[in-house]
Order: sequence, then C-alpha cells, then structure tokens
Amino acid sequence: MRLRLQDSRVYKVLIINYMECGIFCIFATLWQNYTFRSLPILEISTFSETLGIIKTVNKMIKEKIISAYELMAEKYNELIDHKPHNAYYDRPNTLQLLPNVSGKIILDAACGPGKYAEILIEKGATVIGFDISPKMVELAKKRNKEKGTFFVHDLSSPISMIETNSCDIVLCALALHYIKDWTFTIREFHRVLKDKGTFVLSIEHPFNDYIFFKSKKYFEVENAKCTWKGFGQPIEVNSFRRPLNECITPLTDNGFYIDKLVEPKPTIEFEKLDPRHYKELNEFPAFMCIRAIKRIGDE
Repeated sequence: MRLRLQDSRVYKVLIINYMECGIFCIFATLWQNYTFRSLPILEISTFSETLGIIKTVNKMIKEKIISAYELMAEKYNELIDHKPHNAYYDRPNTLQLLPNVSGKIILDAACGPGKYAEILIEKGATVIGFDISPKMVELAKKRNKEKGTFFVHDLSSPISMIETNSCDIVLCALALHYIKDWTFTIREFHRVLKDKGTFVLSIEHPFNDYIFFKSKKYFEVENAKCTWKGFGQPIEVNSFRRPLNECITPLTDNGFYIDKLVEPKPTIEFEKLDPRHYKELNEFPAFMCIRAIKRIGDE
C-alpha cells in the first residue's frame, strides 16, 4: 500500500495506530505554503516497522532522561534534604501513606540519591533500591553507608533479581511519569509484593501537568519537556504527561485497589523557603500521592 502526496502544499506526517487491523497507517495532514512535488512516495508501514520507529523515539527520550539526571545528580543530592518541593511537599505526604515500616522489606523503585531509603532504614526497614542513573545509585550507596542494597536498573524492565511475593512495600516516588506505559511496571510491582502488600507512589498531578505543559490533548499520553533551574545549570527534563484515568486504571486493571489518594499540601517549613510556591500549592496541587493494596489471589 502506498500514499502519494501530489498536492502542491506541505504536509505533516502523523502516525495513527490502527490496532484492530494490525498496521500503523501513515496519513498526511495539511500544512500550508510549500511545494511537495519532489516528495518521494511514502510507504504505509507494517506494524513491526512502525513499532520499531516508536521504540527508537522512546529510547531517545529515555536516554535524555538518564542524561539529565546524570548531569544534576550531585547537586540534586546536595539539595534533596531541604529543597522545598521534595522535603516539605512530596516526602511528608508520601511517607504518611506508608504503614509501620519496622521489620519490613521495601523496594524503593527509582530511589534517586537514597533519601527515602535513608529515612526508611532509620525506621527499621530493609531497603532494596534501584535507579536508572548510575550516579544516583552511587550517591544512594554513599548516603546510606553500606546499609540497604542499591543497583542500577530501568524502571520499565523486568525486576528479575527480586523474588516473587518477597516485598512488603513498594515505594515509587516522583518517577512513573518518566515511562510512557505503566502496565508492565505495575505488573512487576504486583509480582514482587506479598498478598495485601502496599504500593505507594507519588507523581506529578495530571491536572497541573495539563495546564503547565499547555496541552491540547488531555486524554493522550504525550511526551513533555521543561527546563529545570533548581539543581545548578539549567537542564531539559523529559517526561510523559497523562490523564487521570491513565494514573488509576494501570493499578486497578493489574491487581491493585486504591486505598487512599492524596492531593498534597506543603508543610509550614515550605513557606519559609519559598512563599510564592507555598501559596500556589495551597491553591492547586502539583503532585498526587496514591496508596494501593495488592488484591489477594490476583496473580
């Protein structure tokens, strides 16, 4: 099958996924004012060919995310103890969703420089942490001084080194928005948790992201990027913006029920360091925290 562009106007090519018929069709949409007479014929790709293109694009985005965190790792670790959005907004609201952690085995997925692990270890937990950034993992090891186990691993890959039904709690703080499709990752978290185990996550709030990124496609999962200026040099950070539905159904469709959802407010310590954002976050949330419980018999 071929699609020949014969009109003397410029076309932007969009890839539309037709899952029912097993192919990805390439369509052209109008864009004005240029000639396209010399444009070569565009072949309509098979499912596998276009899937390869999509995988390549996603790999490039992932590499950009890794690069960003490698660049900011040292400064991130230096500031993490008292940076307002982390110390006085995300952490207190996320930690309050955890049960008593003493004597528990906790998987700290996307552990960053190990601040959550440090707190949990001090409370008597055994922590296993991983992160996609090698520098972050090294910092987590240094911070926790041989306590806990930390290794480099991709959040979207099988956690084959963790046994099935071996963890009491999975914690994933401010990281799931770095992967496009949560399904496989959530299934892996479900696998490693014991029955009635607790999964606690924090993410960027979907409503806030929709506004912040000026999206026009609320119901889509789309790549988004912005420049962070709070960790030294300005760094472009890529992520995936998604609707609320895509934050909830990956959990409920894969063996969890939602026990509690929190739209957090900052603590009073935040106001002393950043009064402008303190006011904003008391008017509209930037993050969202969820506690989900593994359903019994959902294997």
